Amino acid sequence: MPTIRARIDQIIEDVIRRNRGETEFHQAVREVAESLEPVLRKHPEYAEHKIIERICEPERQIIFRVPWEDDRGEVQINRGFRVGFNSALGPYKGGLRFHPSVYLGIIKFLGFEQVFKNAITGMPIGGAKGGADFDPKGKSDGEVMRFCQSFMTELYRHLGEITDVPAGDIGVGTREIGYLFGQYKRITNRYESGVLTGKGPHWGGALVRREATGYGLVYFADEMLKARGEAIDGKTCVVSGSGNVAIYAIQKLQMLGAKVIACSDSDSAVLDPAGINVDTLIKLKEVERKRLRHYAEVHPTARCLEPRALWTISCEMALPCATQNELHAEDARNLIANGCTLVAEGANMPTTPAAIRLLSEAQVAFGPGKAANAGGVATSALEMQQNASRDAWTFEYTERRLHEIMRRIHHDCHEAASEFGTPGNYVLGANIVGFRRVAEAMLAFGLI
Repeated sequence: MPTIRARIDQIIEDVIRRNRGETEFHQAVREVAESLEPVLRKHPEYAEHKIIERICEPERQIIFRVPWEDDRGEVQINRGFRVGFNSALGPYKGGLRFHPSVYLGIIKFLGFEQVFKNAITGMPIGGAKGGADFDPKGKSDGEVMRFCQSFMTELYRHLGEITDVPAGDIGVGTREIGYLFGQYKRITNRYESGVLTGKGPHWGGALVRREATGYGLVYFADEMLKARGEAIDGKTCVVSGSGNVAIYAIQKLQMLGAKVIACSDSDSAVLDPAGINVDTLIKLKEVERKRLRHYAEVHPTARCLEPRALWTISCEMALPCATQNELHAEDARNLIANGCTLVAEGANMPTTPAAIRLLSEAQVAFGPGKAANAGGVATSALEMQQNASRDAWTFEYTERRLHEIMRRIHHDCHEAASEFGTPGNYVLGANIVGFRRVAEAMLAFGLI
């Protein structure tokens, strides 16, 4: 009989062999599988029933053509994806990403992560992800609408409020969700508001959904600090990105007394020693849809840097909120040398394995995305509850529910890490919590 370690290594090897070229997916599987050795030792039934192997294979993978017409009347072709990874805990739930970098491996990595993230929330939702290699940047509203309508014309047949419920992700905000929902409603002749989340608050959306991932990230980081006997108040922070997650993480950090001095986009980083002005950020990114470099035109205390220079700025907290694998080993060394004591992920897998190892060795508190940024999907699940009951909740009530969920997520991950002899290891704790919940449901259902 092979050892548990050898079995895990074989699982990883098989995933790489069966999914060639999908490096992000390989990385995500390796990160989870390598932390599960103590779980398999305690629960041999998981190995007997090949739970890890079954979780690593998506339940469904859909790839389709998306033809649309641009403003010049020229036909454009993109490729659409939806990967339903695991529905043991509920209907598939996970965002849609519209970005040129999207290919099957990205969607599978995101869907795999989503399985555990959704399980960690304690909400009855499975894990999925989707998207297209379409870039909404620089496109007119009409072009985005025509693309979304074509995308939904194929995808609608695979969706339903008790089957698969997409949300937004990079490149998919309230505008895109509106066009997608409008086409779904048009094709099906049903006002099935629970089939998409991230909707506008006037037509079935949840208040706080736009803020949820950023707010939830900060609530999780706050709990991490409390576990160390510290507080956010007075901390100096840097936040990568300037989308929804980053903007509202900055806003909540400032509400809790922290000072955020830098953020970034793909073109530049902005350092403002006076503190990032959230109102200016929202105006630039959400209203005017401009690049971050224009921030310095409004605030003379600010200056622009290269995007990667963000990680060289002295800070006590760093929140990577942009995209996968953005924080490298060299960046981790810079953060450690400059006094950073906490890193919490707002994006999905933004920290490379080498960087995570360095942060761990330096005893920097590290909050993995599948736990730290779960507030977005948790609030999506709350939106599904509202839609099912034909109700509308206040901002204050929804935020209070979000805060409770993030506290519980931290508690569960912290306790699991301690149970398996690695107190403070949130990577191990998050993977164990999510895996055990999915595994128990899969065992209960038999071989399906």
